[in-house]
Amino acid sequence: MNGHRSRFFLLIATGLFALSGSQCPQWLRTQRPALPPALPPNPSLTQVIEVVNRNNGQIQTFSTNQATLSSPGVPSLRAVVAFQRPRGFRLRATHPLTGPELDLGSNDALFWYWINRNEPKAVYYCRHDRFAASPARQMAPVQPDWLIDALGASTFDPSLPHQGPFVLPGGRLEVRTIKETADGPITKRTILDASQGWILGQEIYNSQSALLVGMEAFGHRQDPRTGLWMPRTVKVHCPSAQFSMQLDLGNVEINVPPPNPGEIFALPGIPNSPAVDIGDPAFRPPGS
Repeated sequence: MNGHRSRFFLLIATGLFALSGSQCPQWLRTQRPALPPALPPNPSLTQVIEVVNRNNGQIQTFSTNQATLSSPGVPSLRAVVAFQRPRGFRLRATHPLTGPELDLGSNDALFWYWINRNEPKAVYYCRHDRFAASPARQMAPVQPDWLIDALGASTFDPSLPHQGPFVLPGGRLEVRTIKETADGPITKRTILDASQGWILGQEIYNSQSALLVGMEAFGHRQDPRTGLWMPRTVKVHCPSAQFSMQLDLGNVEINVPPPNPGEIFALPGIPNSPAVDIGDPAFRPPGS
């Protein structure tokens, strides 16, 4: 696996799913069925936040064993995905011929990733509260929690300053959010369906207005049991890494608690792959 692909998988592990290159997200790709509007014409910011949080905030868990992970130049992988608020996440991807290829996840304390083709093989992990000071930030200068946002469970934090909604072409709205981080303020653009309030995309910019990550979500589906909406497909891009990737989730089960959350969201033990703490100040990324 070349350097770019290794960085690509590391970025996934630390919190980004991505779609790539220099092109802008194709927000208009989402097709909206004929549904009663959830938002009134010219909604207020309060109304937009209420509609988004009412749907996404009710998504406490989701899972699927029908997912597919793909990226240009990399064989498609079968994937199993599980999520449980606030920080329980697990993605395991397998190639039908070569077996397990990727294992990444998080729990309330830490996140981890394992890549079969990485050398040396290791289960790399980091405590959430140590990530900001981690040497791994040089390779993935992002927040791990953004991964969950990309998969459709993002909500608006009422304690943060939000601006908008701004009307965009194609029946869309934009809300901008400013958040202070250890590296200075970041700005998040959230693109929404103006009728249903579905999140169609997110872009996060650093204090120099450089795009850190962008996400596109489409194919929104209503869960027949809960009535909640989630996208079937997400794409995310990170221009600095020059890669693209897509995660097709299939039919996600929402709010069906995982049978063994203590096991699913625990740091895995993988043969011939020692656990390596990338939050350790002495850690140096491979090849550095």
